[in-house]
Amino acid sequence: MLEKYLEELGFSDKEATVYLALLQFDNASPAQIAEKTRLNRSTVYVVLESLEKKGLASETNVGKTVHYQAAAPERLETFVEQQQLKLEEMGRRLKDIIPQIKSVGREFGERPVVKFLDGKDAALKNNLDFFESYDQKGTAYFFFNRDLIEEIFTPKELEAVQKIRPKKTIRGKSIYVSSQTILPSNELTERKKVDKDKYPVTCDMSIYEDRVQIVTLGKSVSTIYIKSRDVAETLKSLFRLAFENLK
Repeated sequence: MLEKYLEELGFSDKEATVYLALLQFDNASPAQIAEKTRLNRSTVYVVLESLEKKGLASETNVGKTVHYQAAAPERLETFVEQQQLKLEEMGRRLKDIIPQIKSVGREFGERPVVKFLDGKDAALKNNLDFFESYDQKGTAYFFFNRDLIEEIFTPKELEAVQKIRPKKTIRGKSIYVSSQTILPSNELTERKKVDKDKYPVTCDMSIYEDRVQIVTLGKSVSTIYIKSRDVAETLKSLFRLAFENLK
């Protein structure tokens, strides 16, 4: 149980074993510790060096032989305080480090995340989550069939989804088909309608930042979710190409 507790404090399993063994001696040679712990001597040397760096063991000369002493158990309080300070510092640095880590992944190629969700409820939930994880402002792109969307989702469900983006001040550009009147643009969203017979649309596509969501609006509702900056940026380019050439 003591070994397990020490591991929870930040010891490796071998560090915990060696430290507890050292406490049973006034001082001990690596050979004695190896015999006590049943670890090979080379491993004991490495572990003792690690404990020294953590301030939990120290060297002492006995004749011509180097022995080791364990730091008093009270030293563990200082060790824990140091661990807490390190975690706090790591937490402060994390915001700066994450973009650097992302850039490394970007340099060696991005691995897309793809999810498939089945059913209307799953599509609605994913739609609600699509913008929730982002707080930054930006521009989202939409390609949809208004008639099919209103057939599948209730006004209350649509209202819940439509409230998210304005709260985050995320701008939008939409290309849509509809048998109804034209959807007007507003301060936040620019909309353009296309001929539904000439350009049939049976999916609802959303593109924002590094993610793409495609909801099929046929007899069965399914969602394809892709998290990939390469895919998202390519689809944004195609969207802008179409949008800018529409009257």
